[in-house]
Amino acid sequence: MDNQLSFILKLVILSTIISVIIKYAATSVPIAATSVNGLIGILAPTVILAIALVIRALSYGKSDSQTSGKP
Repeated sequence: MDNQLSFILKLVILSTIISVIIKYAATSVPIAATSVNGLIGILAPTVILAIALVIRALSYGKSDSQTSGKP
């Protein structure tokens, strides 16, 4: 129970820090409001997560075949 609570607390603190950085520091970065930049902002997290999951699945498949004794 304590481990889950500390994880949630760390997550809330990290989320708060990121939101404060976005609110105050991101306003000084000049990014044009174009549809391409909007698509990049919306699709980038999905693409990054998909790449991470594919890499994880590929590495899991390699480790699984090495431990099972199959070629």
